[in-house]
Amino acid sequence: MKTFVAAILGCTLVVVLAAAGGWIYLRHAAAGFSARAAPTRMEASLAEHARAAAMPASIRERRNPIASSPEALHEAMVHYADHCAVCHANNGSGDTMLGNGMYPRPPDMRTATTQNKTDGELFSIIENGIRMSGMPAFGGNPATEGDSWKLVLFLRHLPQLTPAELQAMNALNPKSPDEIEEEKQEEEFLRGAEAPARVSRKK
Repeated sequence: MKTFVAAILGCTLVVVLAAAGGWIYLRHAAAGFSARAAPTRMEASLAEHARAAAMPASIRERRNPIASSPEALHEAMVHYADHCAVCHANNGSGDTMLGNGMYPRPPDMRTATTQNKTDGELFSIIENGIRMSGMPAFGGNPATEGDSWKLVLFLRHLPQLTPAELQAMNALNPKSPDEIEEEKQEEEFLRGAEAPARVSRKK
């Protein structure tokens, strides 16, 4: 009897997922699929349930083995500013040039959707990434698992970020060659060197 009920539930789930997939396809078929569009509520809900179902309970139930401390948070802040902020923004909002061009967009990690996840879930996302999204897998090396756990501490800290911390993170963000050259010229100018002459190009 239990096997029969399980089979019925399984078939029902397949039908529902197929119908949802068909509806999504038909909804977008005329306009095409663009990364600029925002996922529908149904797409977001299906993706979240699929991600949760794919994560073993043993991982969800893991607790952060690293205690929160100023030193651990600072290490994680430096790591986050250098590796994560380009997509997630220093404040965790996801409002960046790269983030806004992704489908789906990075979540605002200050909100309950992220903050209510367990330590194990956050750790797993950092280590294993999320399929069919812009979130890559950064793990796979037991020697660096501590860095991922420290990042979990920092994600918990995001809603309490101070203006001073944000300012410090701005200085830690990766810089483009143009930005590096601009800073170099500013430093030389402040030291008394002449400002570089701008060459006008006539056609």
